[in-house]
Amino acid sequence: MAPPAAVREKHARDGATRRGDAQAIRAVTAREAAAAGFSAVRIARVGDLGAEPGQRFLRFIAERLHGDMDWLEAKAERRQHPNAMWPEARSAIVLGLSYAPDEDPLRFLAARDRASISVYASRRDYHDVVKPRLKRVARAVQIATGADVKVFVDTAPLMEKPLAALAGLGWQGKHTNLVSREHGSWLYLGIVLTAAEIAPDEAEVSHCGNCRRCLDVCPTAAFPSPYQLDARRCISYLTIEHKGPIPHEFRTAIGNRIYGCDDCLAVCPWNKFAQAAHDQQLAIRPETQGPRLADLLTLDDEAFRKRFAGTPIRRAGHARFMRNALIAAGNSSDATLVPHIEALLGHESPLVRGAAVWALSRLKQQDDLKKLAQAHTREADESVREEWAMALAS
Repeated sequence: MAPPAAVREKHARDGATRRGDAQAIRAVTAREAAAAGFSAVRIARVGDLGAEPGQRFLRFIAERLHGDMDWLEAKAERRQHPNAMWPEARSAIVLGLSYAPDEDPLRFLAARDRASISVYASRRDYHDVVKPRLKRVARAVQIATGADVKVFVDTAPLMEKPLAALAGLGWQGKHTNLVSREHGSWLYLGIVLTAAEIAPDEAEVSHCGNCRRCLDVCPTAAFPSPYQLDARRCISYLTIEHKGPIPHEFRTAIGNRIYGCDDCLAVCPWNKFAQAAHDQQLAIRPETQGPRLADLLTLDDEAFRKRFAGTPIRRAGHARFMRNALIAAGNSSDATLVPHIEALLGHESPLVRGAAVWALSRLKQQDDLKKLAQAHTREADESVREEWAMALAS
């Protein structure tokens, strides 16, 4: 990563640090992190991570708790430790960017004619915001140390949360997410690995105590025990990562959550210390705030892409998004949505057609559903035929 001339000039005064002045390097890092807009920065010594986080991750994979997130399994060996991916890494600069909401993130759950979207996804895609800022910090560190650097924003086989805890940015709560005493549950994470040795911060310890609010609030009982997640039961996984039909046992519990779930994050008592984020690049998108299900159900692929351009939602794709919206419609008790749902029985994706059948089974009388089924006896997809069979038998 070759720094531009302007950056070299800006940091010329830090030239004396290139040979390892630990305090000066930390000062450069802190200054650039603040200038880039990060909310927090801490440093960990990569070699101090140890084997336990990697072993815990391998158990997670071995027990198939990751569902169909094959990308986790494909690089499991490299993900165990940063040095398995980059042997030269010595220090990890862990940066956090707050996205704390200024309103109750669960406020739309009771409005069943509307959709609830996770706070993290209601803004510009954080990858696009965090990565350029990471590169700025990385360039400064490279200039100050002369050592190689690499930047990561949730797109490489790197366990960010254990590194963040080791660096003292927070700790992994009983819901397995990072919790910060200053920022609560609301931090985007980015990491700069460097071959330079930088004096580390003290690791953080858990401050969860006897609290189990995050475990008890989960609508689908996705936590077999504290500090363990079964992703296959997690609404965030089911509505974002899962590619197939959502299992019937979870559909009612999903409610109107169409992209992600904030329940376990939102109830954490440490959020009372978090100040609402006001980063202009992460401004809330109005179209993600309790959108009407009636409007979402009419979106074709082009309209979907246009409406959610630049947000994480677009990455799910139109079919999965419509699947989620139809599950919410089925939970709405709103019969005015029936015409919109019936129109989706002819959608090109079996995923959408199957979800439409289930939604109609929740909103139409059985006799009317039987008449509708007779008009779709030529359904070619087996999974959709199974949806019809279960709907008519219920």
